[in-house]
Amino acid sequence: MGTWGIAVSSNDTYADIYSEFFKLYNEGIDVFEISEKLILNNKEIIENTADYNNFWFALAKCQWECKQLDPLIFNKVKEIILSDADLGIWKQLDASEAYIKKRKVVIEKFLNDLQKEKSKAKARRKKIVRQPPFDKGDCLTFKLADGNYGGAVVLEATKDTEFGYSLIAVTRIHQANKPTGKDFEKAEILILNYQSWNNQPVIKWYLPIRHKSIQHLLEKVATIHCDIEYSTENKSPYGFVGDFDLSFIDPAYAQFEHEKNHNQSDTKITVLNLIRKNKPKFWKSLF
Repeated sequence: MGTWGIAVSSNDTYADIYSEFFKLYNEGIDVFEISEKLILNNKEIIENTADYNNFWFALAKCQWECKQLDPLIFNKVKEIILSDADLGIWKQLDASEAYIKKRKVVIEKFLNDLQKEKSKAKARRKKIVRQPPFDKGDCLTFKLADGNYGGAVVLEATKDTEFGYSLIAVTRIHQANKPTGKDFEKAEILILNYQSWNNQPVIKWYLPIRHKSIQHLLEKVATIHCDIEYSTENKSPYGFVGDFDLSFIDPAYAQFEHEKNHNQSDTKITVLNLIRKNKPKFWKSLF
């Protein structure tokens, strides 16, 4: 149980359940169906003594905000609070008496609030659909601090989604003339080994939250075919960034400067490894 305060909502379990509930709610799913789904999918949490209370507190609050608080859920929360079961958990966690007294006030107020019917149900939030700034296969070039051109390939572009992510792979292109599509197809992926970077390929999901402010730094020079599909789901190994210049352009320049006095990484990944299904991925062990 990750807890950071005495508030009912100040723990990981509550935050996760609350977030998941309203994610489904905003998709138009019925409150009863959401509740059943959360109960079914979180049996380990419900069976965990330390997280049991937080789960039911979160579910009750979500239902209450939707003006659909199930009496059975309310009675479960009421029993937890009036029996001092929640305070017992805090005692087991060696919370001070002063802290436990404050927690008692907080949960009793929480129970009191649940007994007052909300005047208006929480509105379902309309899902915002965003488009990525790039297309899959786009070859992007940018100027580095030394005046040379660098380059990056868009391996994936998630269209019609909430975030508009693009999977960007920075290459080892570092040349005086503007690169072409053939330059990109022959290029290797940039591997960082300067400072604390330990042979890390520069491949990240890009969230374009401030893209308008940096788009003038980029130029699309070609498009190459990419027949491998990438997804942000299932704990993607690449990580997420929101700044193109800080996450892609600046590290590229720093790596090339580093290589003036040090060897480049022995790890080799080519652009073709990442865009062609029949190319062996010798780098897979990196992840």
